[in-house]
Amino acid sequence: MTRSRSAAAGFALLPLLAACEGRPAVRSDFVPGPVPAELAEGERLFNATCARCHGTRAAGTDAGPPLVHVVYEPNHHADIAFQRAVALGVPAHHWRFGNMPPVPGVDEAAVERITAYVRWLQRKAGIG
Repeated sequence: MTRSRSAAAGFALLPLLAACEGRPAVRSDFVPGPVPAELAEGERLFNATCARCHGTRAAGTDAGPPLVHVVYEPNHHADIAFQRAVALGVPAHHWRFGNMPPVPGVDEAAVERITAYVRWLQRKAGIG
């Protein structure tokens, strides 16, 4: 890759990098409307295991990033990324919150429900 192409690629990434620092992506008063019945268990699980760090309606907190953010859209973080994060933890790479530890006691089926709820929130916010 030539130097000019490398520079162009770097400049193309600037909006994404800026988006990582510009938290929250969705206003904290974002109200997506009633949660569909089929996602209610995912919401309950999210609130019990994720909201402490990722916030109400996944809007982020001072302890963790918003999941309702373009960085976590399905094309950038596939559903399997949520499974891996819960099972293995995640080294800090998009944000400055520090590493995410594994979340013991949350099985794959629970993560699937949580992910479905987060994906619904993202769609309601116009992400993904």
